[in-house]
Amino acid sequence: MIQGTTSDAGKSTLVAGLCRLARRAGVRVAPFKPQNMALNSAVTADGGEIGRAQALQAVAAGIAPHTDLNPVLLKPNSDLGSQVIIHGKARMNLNARAYQDYKPLARVAVLESYGRLRTGYDTVFVEGAGSPAEINLRANDIANMGFAEAVDCPVVLVADIDRGGVFAHLIGTLACLSESERARVQGFIINRFRGDPGLLKPGLDWLEAQTGKPVLGVVPYLHGLTLDAEDMLPGAAHTHAQAGGQTLRVVVPALPHISNHTDFDALRAHPQVEFSYVRTNEAPPAADLVILPGSKNVRDDLAWLRAQGWESALARHLRYGGRVIGICGGMQMLGRAITDPHGVEGEPGATAGFGWLDYETELTREKALRNVTGRLALGLGEGGAQAGAPVRGYEIHMGVTRGAALAQPALRIDSIEGEAQEAQEAQEVQETPEAQREPRLDGAQSADGQILATYVHGLFDTPEACAALLRWAGLDAAQSVDYPALREASLERLADTLAASLDLDRLYGAMR
Repeated sequence: MIQGTTSDAGKSTLVAGLCRLARRAGVRVAPFKPQNMALNSAVTADGGEIGRAQALQAVAAGIAPHTDLNPVLLKPNSDLGSQVIIHGKARMNLNARAYQDYKPLARVAVLESYGRLRTGYDTVFVEGAGSPAEINLRANDIANMGFAEAVDCPVVLVADIDRGGVFAHLIGTLACLSESERARVQGFIINRFRGDPGLLKPGLDWLEAQTGKPVLGVVPYLHGLTLDAEDMLPGAAHTHAQAGGQTLRVVVPALPHISNHTDFDALRAHPQVEFSYVRTNEAPPAADLVILPGSKNVRDDLAWLRAQGWESALARHLRYGGRVIGICGGMQMLGRAITDPHGVEGEPGATAGFGWLDYETELTREKALRNVTGRLALGLGEGGAQAGAPVRGYEIHMGVTRGAALAQPALRIDSIEGEAQEAQEAQEVQETPEAQREPRLDGAQSADGQILATYVHGLFDTPEACAALLRWAGLDAAQSVDYPALREASLERLADTLAASLDLDRLYGAMR
């Protein structure tokens, strides 16, 4: 089990790299995170929802993502509460105190999933959450040492030297553990080191002498990795296009409850895109394309946009010919109204949308979870009958949208996997020969062609769709960038670095 002295110490990345090394060696390996709190998620092959980091780790391990990899997922929808997802399905909304009482039931789900993974795989690399030194969360812990003690799992502590205080982090974390938990720690990994390793050696010798535990490796700071983030927005809010040639300015408001911002990783990596996240109290800058992202609390985030001046900024942007894309919650914001009669995301009620597309959305208790493939229908007229660039993505939303604007869709969906379709659709599929089936239509386009809305995440991950959307937004000579290939190259680079930086014999020797 890889535990961290802090959040964002590098646990997710290390587990991904270790999974790739095991896969190279021909080992049947699986990642596992008992409990995750994240707003970046993925749809699994078995029709559930897990943290995005575990989906990336599954790619590294060469297995299909499934719900046992992350049996408990918490998706915050306020400062005090979260949607609770067990074995891939949304069960309830709980505030932080109520969730502490629910933990014994969540523990059952965790142990069930772990048992299945131990039966099905040779090796399981477990990722902790946050830090085991969070004393206030120790009761009924299922995320760190509570889990490790329950299943008798050895632990390695990782600390981020780039943020400073690495020796204090490690010594302090050990001091917060019980005697049995300290004995469970097999050693340390120091992550994100810059500089001359020789200058670090006196500190490493001191750490080993103080703790009696070995340093299993020092991992250098790896710049430019293209890997899905677990939750946090990138530290750099702005990326620059390469010098020379035509570029496109893309802006995304960093909503307080932004979800699945991994949608924009491909754009951040594109050499012709100048990309910016705009945070609280920052004025919306000039742009060619504005993208309204997904949200875990759409009505609250819509109110935030208005308070930050985005409504007038977007209206001005459209008057001057700019383009707008709304994805998932962003799509819902572009319509006439959003109603939440059941209090799915907060207090029951209704909020007026921006009104640029003629539809309304009602938030529902049931969550749509679908992996989809299809084609863009950019500027192809009512019904989107002509095929466009291929898209592969996924839907994660709790709302049903209805209205006239949907007659001019953004995508036509050819295949659906996961929780998939309503019972009526399933019956139609059974009764209709495949060659005669009509594709399902998704999203909407404005009559003037300036606005596109869709429920499908991952639009820019498919190279052909990314290039087509950039051309639609004004980048006439848009290059095709293969984001999945960039991610795969980053996983290989990560694995090579871990192989060179870690004492793998000692690490593997501590496993049981």
